Order: sequence, then C-alpha cells, then structure tokens
Amino acid sequence: MLAKSNSKRGDSVVVIGLGRFGASVARALVAAGHEVLAMDTDEEVVQDLAHELPHVVKADATELQALQQLSVTDFSHAVVSIGANLEASVLTVLNLAQMGMKDIWAKANSPQHGRIAERVGAHHVIYPEADMGERVAHLVTGKMMEFIEFDDGFAIAKTRAPMETHNKTLAVSNVRKKHGITVVGIKRRHQDFIYAQPETEIKPGDHLILAGPTPLVEQFAALY
Repeated sequence: MLAKSNSKRGDSVVVIGLGRFGASVARALVAAGHEVLAMDTDEEVVQDLAHELPHVVKADATELQALQQLSVTDFSHAVVSIGANLEASVLTVLNLAQMGMKDIWAKANSPQHGRIAERVGAHHVIYPEADMGERVAHLVTGKMMEFIEFDDGFAIAKTRAPMETHNKTLAVSNVRKKHGITVVGIKRRHQDFIYAQPETEIKPGDHLILAGPTPLVEQFAALY
C-alpha cells in the first residue's frame, strides 16, 4: 500500500477495475512514469498483475471506507474502469465524487451508463469499444493512418497529402480556408517531424497531421 500523504501527488492516478481496459491503462501509466494505485475486487487478478504494477491492491471501491483507507484523494486523477457491473461502476464514481476527487474518468458500455456516471460525478466518460470501432473503421479504408476523435467532435488524423497540396506552401494551398482544417505538421520519409508554418512546402508522398472538426478532417482525407 502507498504511504499516506497530505498533498496531491503530481500526475498520479487511481485505476479501479483491472479488466482488459483497466489493466492496459494502468500499465501504460506506469510505463510513462506516473504513480499509479491499481485496485480490483478479484484477488486472482491482483496477484496476476502484482509483478507488473508496483502498487496493486484488492479492494472494493463501492465501499467508501475502503477508498478512505487507501487515501485515494491524495491522487490527482481516478479512472473507473468497471464496465460490466453498472451498479458497482456508478457507486464507485459516486463515492469518489463525495470524497472530492477533482478528475474522475469513467468507462461506460452504453450511453445510458455514461449519462448516469456523469450525473453522479464523472467528469469524463470513455467508450473504449465504440471509440476503437470508429478508429479502426477509418484506418481500414486506407484514407488515414492514424485517427483520434475527442468528445466534442474534434479530431486529429494522419493522412497522405492530396495532390492539390503538392509542391505548394501551406499559404498558397490555403488548406485552412478551403477545407476548414489545420495542418499541424508534416512527416516526410527519413526526416524528422516538421511543424507546419505558412511557408512550409508540401511534397508528394508527405504525410500530414491534421486537426479540425471530424467531418471536415474526413472529407480532406478522402481527397487523396
């Protein structure tokens, strides 16, 4: 168990629920150097992850006292990745909110689950299955090599430079005005990432990093 502290721990995260998604999030956070307290009600799951996660405990987050004993409010963020058990997910979010956790992320399996989580205190709702399906759909078509969409309909994508931009600077091709998207950067083969400037010239074969409203990003990628 982590030692108690009277102050917040930087970019520290409590991950509650260690199924496939929760365990993946916890591993990624640990690999990135963040302090992570991971917990699950299943002793076998906890034991299996003990060699990968520095701080993993068996605990029932639906019990307020258990969260208090673990001093979860010393952490900056909480990820509630209990997807299958709606009641446990909602109770956990509610407990965290009542304890004053300032940044709660909740995994949801349905829009209804997500709405309930938001009403009881979740600040962000994640739909991993739906989000992954959307991303794969974009990648399979071949129009985009990477695609990330945010909750507000804003997307970032990596796509091939369409012919209309070849051998022109961004100022001349005027992509932002014509298509409503912003070219953030350019990746050219065997060269370092180029941050886009008005005078940056796009060459055939370049890959563009785009940002903008999802429909406009999709339309621009379809030009290739």
